Amino acid sequence: MLAELHIQNFAIIEDLHLVLGPGLNVLTGETGAGKSIIIESVSLLLGERADQEVIRADAKRAQVEGVFIPEPHVTEALAPLLTEHGLEGDNDVLILAREVRRGGRSVSRVNGRAVSSQLLREISERLVDIHGQGRHLSLLRVREHVSLIDRYAGLEGLQAEFAEQVRTLRRVRQELATLRQDERELARRVDLLTFQVNEINAAQLGEAEEGELKAERNRLANAEQLTLLADEVCRALEEGGTERPAALDLLGQAVQQLDKLERIDPTLQPLRQETESIAEALQDLARSLRTYREGIEYSPQRLGQVEERLGLIYSLKRKYGDSIGEILAFGAAAQHELDSIIHAEERIEELEAEEERLLRSFGELGTELSSRRQETAERLAAAVEMELAELRMARARFGVAITQVDDPAGAYVDGRRLAFDATGLDRVEFLVSANPGEPLRPLVKVASGGETSRLMLALKAVLSHADATPTLIFDEIDAGIGGRVGATVGKKLWRLTAPPTDAPSPSPSHQVLCVTHLPQLAAYGDTHIEVNKRIVGERTITTAELIEGKPRLRELAQMLGAETKAGRQSVQEMLAEVAETKQSTE
Repeated sequence: MLAELHIQNFAIIEDLHLVLGPGLNVLTGETGAGKSIIIESVSLLLGERADQEVIRADAKRAQVEGVFIPEPHVTEALAPLLTEHGLEGDNDVLILAREVRRGGRSVSRVNGRAVSSQLLREISERLVDIHGQGRHLSLLRVREHVSLIDRYAGLEGLQAEFAEQVRTLRRVRQELATLRQDERELARRVDLLTFQVNEINAAQLGEAEEGELKAERNRLANAEQLTLLADEVCRALEEGGTERPAALDLLGQAVQQLDKLERIDPTLQPLRQETESIAEALQDLARSLRTYREGIEYSPQRLGQVEERLGLIYSLKRKYGDSIGEILAFGAAAQHELDSIIHAEERIEELEAEEERLLRSFGELGTELSSRRQETAERLAAAVEMELAELRMARARFGVAITQVDDPAGAYVDGRRLAFDATGLDRVEFLVSANPGEPLRPLVKVASGGETSRLMLALKAVLSHADATPTLIFDEIDAGIGGRVGATVGKKLWRLTAPPTDAPSPSPSHQVLCVTHLPQLAAYGDTHIEVNKRIVGERTITTAELIEGKPRLRELAQMLGAETKAGRQSVQEMLAEVAETKQSTE
């Protein structure tokens, strides 16, 4: 939901900070106070085209910042997009910001990082729908209609199965396209792959071979020095001389003297035993060094062989990878591709059979999806028209166009070949006729204003459990309606914040913001914000204040046009009726 909204130097707003709540938020105030300007600032925040005319006079820039607390399903849906662009922030908060500067330049930010306007729109369209101006409205995006009707009918599982088969077919067709390349190109590719595979296989590389060869090269290149040093150590341990006795001789003398000491003082036995152990260890060391010395061999021929082998490995690494493991992996991949090309005809036959099988499976699964959608379309149309009747649009009509398009490479359905995508065989679009005698037309082409807002409200009321957009904003929804219908609208808006418990799938909760002049509608608000226009220092500014208790009673009475004791009594009765309605609904 949209938790906070901070607006600076936008139109007549100098500095405004709104704290919004869950449920139904209503904004009320006199005409021209700045209510719709607040909605326009949200449109800017969501990626609407920036116009420097919105900058407050004498200011250098206008700024809007929104703090969102996304629902879990929204967080999950946005996570890949945020990660891809390095926009991860606090898991519980998403901050969008927009700045418009003099000269027409604008800056968009997500979690403090600059992004393009397109990316801002892509993120924000999952967060907010604005109704009444035709902007940021998910129901006007035709591509969303099929998923809405599928969620409404509980067809997500069937549609997901179809989408998985489409992904499989795309992989099959991609491999087929590769195998059907120009024969000359394939021949050249076979020659190259054959050379690469043979060269790598002929080398007969071992994973640890390079390290072992380098160690051997080091020993061969330093054989003379290693021999001299080993001789020195052996002499020091075993042979000695007249001026410098051998270490083993000296240690033997030490053992003899400790033996004599032990006879006088038995407590020295551990020291004598430890010295004997050292002497034995030194003898083992001397034997090992003799063996090492005898194994040192100076062989220019072997050194040349090692250098040649390392040169071969270096040459292969330069062409195929940074390590022997990568070279072997390259060889395995080249062999796999070579096998695929050599056996291309067999593989093409297999893939063509798989393609045919999938296209016929699409026909069966897609026909079932289409049938279920047709049934759902009739129920959806009836439900929306019932909602419209309650909103004083009884003669409006709603329909769902489900069409299919022929495609010579499409799925097989009753002797036809039909186009398809991951959603199925159908092209789904919502249609409406707002006035008697007018034909059904695409939803995106209906007139704007309060009538459209009521139409959207009816759709939202029916599709509330299918619509995943968490925050809904309604502007001008009360245009041309009276108090009685206003109460109906208020009740429906409030119900959007608490989806029906009998929904076929888990229902998202909605936060609703509504600008209204009708007290009957405003009475349903869970959060009531009063917007006022004031003159401060010969400048007009807009203020907004959360009101409850007596201030709210006074505002509703003013909206009712009865700032009297009887008017306040009417407001109290209206609020009591609303509270009773809410309680009975819950």
